[in-house]
Amino acid sequence: MARTVHCQLLGEELPALEFQPYPGELGRRIFEHISAQAWQNWLAHQTMLINEHRLSPINPEHRRFLEGEMEQFFFGGGSEKPAGYIPE
Repeated sequence: MARTVHCQLLGEELPALEFQPYPGELGRRIFEHISAQAWQNWLAHQTMLINEHRLSPINPEHRRFLEGEMEQFFFGGGSEKPAGYIPE
C-alpha cells in the first residue's frame, strides 16, 4: 500500500512522495509533511520563478533564493509570484 501524509500545504490526506526530493532538513520536512501533489505544484511554481527571474539553478545565489521560496511555499504561508507576472 502506498504511503500517505496529511499534507501541510493542501490540508488533506494524500499520497506521499516516494523519496526525499531535496537534501537536508528541509528535504526531510517536505518528505514527512508534503504530498506528491503539493510537490508537483511547487515544481510548476519553481519553473515560473526560474523563468520570470531568469535564474540559473547552478548559480549558488539563485539556489539559495529558490530554497528560501520553497520553504515559504510549503511552510511559511506561500511564495509570491513575481511582480507583473501574467500567466499565459
